Amino acid sequence: MVLGSNSPLPLMAKITILILFLVAFYIALWFKDWRLLLASLLGFTLIIILGIYEGSAMLVFGFTFADLIGRAKTKRHIAVGMIAIASMFFIVIWFESETSFTLKTEVLIPIMIIQLLFPMLIYYVEKSKKLQSELTEVNTQLVQQEERQRIARDLHDTIGHTLTMIKIKTELTTKLVDKDTMRVKDELNEILATTRTALKQVRELVSDMNFISLESELIHCKQHLQTADISIKIKNNCPKLLLASVEETMLSLCLREATTNIIKHSQAKKCQIDINYINGILKINVVDDGIGLHNQGHGNGLSSMKERMNALQGNASIDNFPTGGTIVTLTMPIQHYKKEPTT
Repeated sequence: MVLGSNSPLPLMAKITILILFLVAFYIALWFKDWRLLLASLLGFTLIIILGIYEGSAMLVFGFTFADLIGRAKTKRHIAVGMIAIASMFFIVIWFESETSFTLKTEVLIPIMIIQLLFPMLIYYVEKSKKLQSELTEVNTQLVQQEERQRIARDLHDTIGHTLTMIKIKTELTTKLVDKDTMRVKDELNEILATTRTALKQVRELVSDMNFISLESELIHCKQHLQTADISIKIKNNCPKLLLASVEETMLSLCLREATTNIIKHSQAKKCQIDINYINGILKINVVDDGIGLHNQGHGNGLSSMKERMNALQGNASIDNFPTGGTIVTLTMPIQHYKKEPTT
């Protein structure tokens, strides 16, 4: 458009203006500080020159720098750029009114308004992107924090439980080493098997937590309580209750934590687990006849159970049982209660 026009500008002047325009464009493209403002001012000045000699149609190219000035770091630079845009239009319109119109003022004014709004629009778009990036970063940090808490909780509920059993069996083996050699051999084999279980649990934690059925966990808890010389009685009044995999896994881990606490702290001889479903609420009671909660803190066990049950819209509590010992109560609402199909 410029090189092929019949304007009074010499060819070398046109080439120089175009080169300066490209230089100003690339400087404004790569920087967002004062260099962006100076390059944009230079670009608007060149457009004024072209507008005066080539016609007001050149004002359309002001969009190039109107877009870039909206990416400036400070609002002050954007304000100066907007003033330059308005000045560019008024100067060209004034010079053109002295000669002859190629584009009417009624057409140029809307173009000027759009160019003035362009930097503001780009500024808020860039600001929105920055806020979205910061929000994503914060969300990532929150997810990482939740993941760390989950890993800590899973380590406490799974590996801690297994290591407790290894400790109990090792203490038992130490007592039997001089009395019953065959029993010691059996206990050592069980310690080896439990160690393999611990290694398996570590792999599961690394690859995320696998599904744990409530039925298998009841068997697991029964075995470990019996190993610790604690008699166990289980009353499952709703064995055919169908649960979501997440619900069943969470309940299983809470049950595991409750029985681990009995083995570690209660000094109990008896334990009873009752599972009931009443009016849409699944309720699990874990009762022992140990020393109760006197002079004992709840530790991480109750907090991890509460976190898991809260995630299921349920609740976990621990209290002294009226006849002695403690009672752990897990409650959770269930939307649908269905029997497994019989064959």
